[in-house]
Amino acid sequence: MPELPEVESLKNSLAPILVGRTIVRVVVVEPRLRRRMARDFAARVAGRRIERIERRAKYLLIALAGGDILMIHLGMSGSLTYRDRNSHSGAIDRDPAHDHVVFELDDGSRVVFNDPRRFGLMKIVPQAKLETVAELKGLGPEPMGSGFNTDYLRAKARGRRVAIKNLLMDQRIVAGIGNIYASEILFRAGVRPTRRAGRLARAEIERIVRFTPEVLREAIGVGGTTFNDYMDGRGREGAFRPQVYDRAGEPCPRCGVTLRQVIVGQRSSFFCPACQK
Repeated sequence: MPELPEVESLKNSLAPILVGRTIVRVVVVEPRLRRRMARDFAARVAGRRIERIERRAKYLLIALAGGDILMIHLGMSGSLTYRDRNSHSGAIDRDPAHDHVVFELDDGSRVVFNDPRRFGLMKIVPQAKLETVAELKGLGPEPMGSGFNTDYLRAKARGRRVAIKNLLMDQRIVAGIGNIYASEILFRAGVRPTRRAGRLARAEIERIVRFTPEVLREAIGVGGTTFNDYMDGRGREGAFRPQVYDRAGEPCPRCGVTLRQVIVGQRSSFFCPACQK
């Protein structure tokens, strides 16, 4: 599932070409996504100018003239790609049978939402109600913002028996971090993913907080991570290469010891038994 760096990269790739354009027509081919799209979705979006594109956690937020927000989640396999007048979408093509929503723009180009597994989400939310909508209500601070700091994470970890990796992936604690980047952050910080959050020393929490934005910004800088499905708005794969995620059995890039895999919270986690304590 795309995490913060992938959605941020999607935003960065689409904003320069979409902001200022008007959506003249919306074609909803398949409304049955994670939740069925509203019947009036197309009518509420058509004729609206795109004013800005933002991100909150793993959600893409497209601000439309008139005060509404088009909120999009890619789900497990979704993509939102720009197609010029010749239908060119970049380096990767998708099966058009899974083109579920098409946004036609005023210059003849299109933006296409393709989602083979239909786990994505697309809805219109009034700007004034954005922070109270179910998907965003209760989210923790952004991990690259000032609200995510050592004192904050230490307070959230205090007395908790949950594994530190699960704490980092809890969207109520910090927004946008998923399985891939939690593994990478903990590797950089030298902390095993199975450690109980409440037993971490302040110095360990400081390292986690320090490496969190470092890892995320590094991934954003190269367009995120692509294992199977992810592509940015121009159809390009992400170039971030995890150091430990999905590399069980390979040598640790730091010390050479064989990397291991363990299940934490029903998710595969990867770590170095020598570098991470």
